[in-house]
Amino acid sequence: MAISILHRITGAALAVGALLLVVLLLSIAVGPGAYDVLRTYISTGPGQAFLILWTLALFLHLFNGVRHLVFDAGLGFGIEATRISGIVVLLATVVFTVAVWLVAWLHHGIQA
Repeated sequence: MAISILHRITGAALAVGALLLVVLLLSIAVGPGAYDVLRTYISTGPGQAFLILWTLALFLHLFNGVRHLVFDAGLGFGIEATRISGIVVLLATVVFTVAVWLVAWLHHGIQA
């Protein structure tokens, strides 16, 4: 039940992130000044926190969606199977989020 609620919350968070992506694209179209303003905000602590949480929402929504595809195939409906698949979704979400941000910080010099 908790993952179902999180799935809905992450769907809303992804919509907010999509709006930020539109703002990013518009700032690029407007010019370097607008892009620099947005980049400055994203580089702050709250901006970085938003991006990390958005990445977490993206992966949770993705992996839980795959879990539901398995359910749609008629598999994994037992109590133990749903508990294990929920744990796998949460673990995969954390592992992939950490991996993405480690790569970003180590290879692209993004400030934490």
